[in-house]
Amino acid sequence: MTVKVVTDSTCDIPPQLMQDLGITAVPIYVVFGDKSYRDKLDIGDDEFYEKLVHGPVHPSTSIPTPKDFADVYNKLAEKTDEIISIHITSRESGTYNAALLARELVTKKCRIEVVDSLSMSMALGLLVAEAGRQAKAGARLEKVTESVRQAIPKMHLIFLLDTLKYVVRGGRLSKPYGIIGSALRVKPLLTLKEGDLSLVGVARTKAKAVERLYEFAKGFPKVKELAVAYTTAHDEARAFTDRLKAGFPDVHVSLTRVGSSLGTHAGPGGMGIAVREA
Repeated sequence: MTVKVVTDSTCDIPPQLMQDLGITAVPIYVVFGDKSYRDKLDIGDDEFYEKLVHGPVHPSTSIPTPKDFADVYNKLAEKTDEIISIHITSRESGTYNAALLARELVTKKCRIEVVDSLSMSMALGLLVAEAGRQAKAGARLEKVTESVRQAIPKMHLIFLLDTLKYVVRGGRLSKPYGIIGSALRVKPLLTLKEGDLSLVGVARTKAKAVERLYEFAKGFPKVKELAVAYTTAHDEARAFTDRLKAGFPDVHVSLTRVGSSLGTHAGPGGMGIAVREA
């Protein structure tokens, strides 16, 4: 039986690729006031960003419940006896722990490996896609899991924000960062260090911030794969993707949009790059 791959909606994998590889994403919940939406199912990206920027209420996010995961595992267990479930860093979300709890609720006989990616967005997405390709090729659970665990330290992510307002509102960075960012009108750059989100630098302009993203990618001696993720600035992200393709002619570069689960914190105008070292 083919290994089934599960993740959560923070992975930002393009829907077509997810479908092609048979990947199941358990949605994060996005809450506007008293109304809750399942990321990418109940609310589309365009509608979400419209509400985020122009709506009267700032959204919050909520992790899937253990039952959400258990329902998915039980359904997939009707078709397979091996599942790998790969999730957003446990340092920034309780999603991984919910998946661990869900494993104990599964009633059907099935081996389930739950993996903490220590990452998010397309850095997580690249890991999940790799698992999906291996599973589709017929690899068993042990091999898929080991490959993912070996790839985790080779995944790197840097993300520019147009403003710190949204990430501070969401509680991912402290308020003093937001005050400084607003006062200086700089473009913050965030990264993940061993799964923890941190401010890694600032740039005076958006153009300089994008240049920092490019320099980040160029700083690795060998690159196996690249992915660009954006919130609202599609044309900027497309131009940056084209530049990466020219600068890394032998490397696959993908482009995808950040969904509502992470967009709540990133805000409009955000763009990031995930690098997988060779």
